[in-house]
Amino acid sequence: MTLLTARDIRELAADIGLRPTKQKGQNFVIDPNTVRSIVTTAGLEENSSVVEIGPGLGSLTLGLLEAGHSVTAVEIDELLAQKLPSTVDRFAGSDAPFQLVNADALRVTTLPEPQHTTEPADDRPDAANQPDALVSNLPYNVAVPVLLHFLETFPSLTTVLVMVQLEVAERLAAAPGSRTYGVPSVKAQWYGDVQLAGKVGKNVFWPAPNIDSGLVRIDVTRTDRDPEVRGRLFALIDSAFAQRRKTLRAALSGWAGSPQQSEDLLTAAGIDPKTRGEALTVADFQRLAAVAVGAGGASNADAAAPAPPAEDPSP
Repeated sequence: MTLLTARDIRELAADIGLRPTKQKGQNFVIDPNTVRSIVTTAGLEENSSVVEIGPGLGSLTLGLLEAGHSVTAVEIDELLAQKLPSTVDRFAGSDAPFQLVNADALRVTTLPEPQHTTEPADDRPDAANQPDALVSNLPYNVAVPVLLHFLETFPSLTTVLVMVQLEVAERLAAAPGSRTYGVPSVKAQWYGDVQLAGKVGKNVFWPAPNIDSGLVRIDVTRTDRDPEVRGRLFALIDSAFAQRRKTLRAALSGWAGSPQQSEDLLTAAGIDPKTRGEALTVADFQRLAAVAVGAGGASNADAAAPAPPAEDPSP
């Protein structure tokens, strides 16, 4: 199979009159070696069912198909969605295990049944698509919300490898105690082990972005997915970082009901009320949320607190 080159990308874009825009986060990978490196880094099981968000002109799509995986691509842009199937037919063949969903990834809650499956639908407990992996060059402007939405919506995912803005990649993989550790870090790490898997330079994209990119790998290990438990925990996390310069006693006073209640809950959970949110591990947040439930629930524990910006830009 031939992967897309820089010339191919520009010709495909010209065919549909496409002018990439920053507003849509459109930066297309033009280097086949980079595509193959991304697929290799994903380390997928043989014949994996992969969901790809924002396939664009198809660079990574073809790389995943070349490696023997089935691909369900979710593309919001109608122009790109109309072009991609013919590109796959041309470069991978009409029998390639590929299907396209023209939709906003943030609104996707189910995926169509995979094509070219050898297992009869009647023999499967759920004929809907339950992807094994998420591998994507995520649109930078919505990367974190889309990532968290798919982790929440598709518990079948066991492997995630996404390319995002390097700064966001470093935040997602940040360890407690670092200045980049924040809401995205804790929420992503609740699902599993998050690692910075590599850096990608500007020159492998068209148009070249102003910033470098990073690969983030998540080995999903979370099995208990009670939505009420997750909702309470994520509301707590949002509150802890909404005023990250404050101590947790002060930052969580609204969540707990008062500064004193906040201090009491933190002390009961074995957490120093004078510490700040960036010092807490995922396990610390889980323990505090459980203490709040055992104590009758914090005032805002059952409702999502106003969240800070998804990429947590505060220092």
